Amino acid sequence: MAKKKRSSAIQGFSEENCNLPMTPMIDVTFLLLIFFMCTLRFKTLEGKLAAYLPKDVGVNQSDAEPIEKVEITIKVLKEGTKWHPRGQALGPWSGKAGTRYSFGNDRLLEYAIGPRKTTRIDELSTRLNQLHKADLTRPATIDARKGTVYEDVIEVLDIVMDIGFEECTFVGSYE
Repeated sequence: MAKKKRSSAIQGFSEENCNLPMTPMIDVTFLLLIFFMCTLRFKTLEGKLAAYLPKDVGVNQSDAEPIEKVEITIKVLKEGTKWHPRGQALGPWSGKAGTRYSFGNDRLLEYAIGPRKTTRIDELSTRLNQLHKADLTRPATIDARKGTVYEDVIEVLDIVMDIGFEECTFVGSYE
């Protein structure tokens, strides 16, 4: 039995004759792109805040008064001998971290409150007490210079807190 050929509407067309014109499609795509870009609403910036300032108030002429602080500086005048926990002298501090150690009695520190300097911790305590009684709201800052260890800073911090300073901050390093 021989196969019958079906007749269809596209029987006479080949692949060569079925090319679609691409130029109008590209034009339509670009027109849609332009349309969507023009109608798109962008998000408002997250950091942008609508600030409605009162218009009847003039420029504020008052300047904020700076807060007077008690500035405590701790400096090492003489490093002293570094002692190992077993009691062996390790010599002057080399600046390298290692095991725990403590300093001998030959270590000398200088405490300064503004221009006044002392090497005795009890004099520092007396002066801080006088300054605190003069102004109870005055904050204190501790500036530990190079070579001071936590033990030295904590000793001064304990005195500051015992006297009753409500706010104590630390100064960053200069190096």
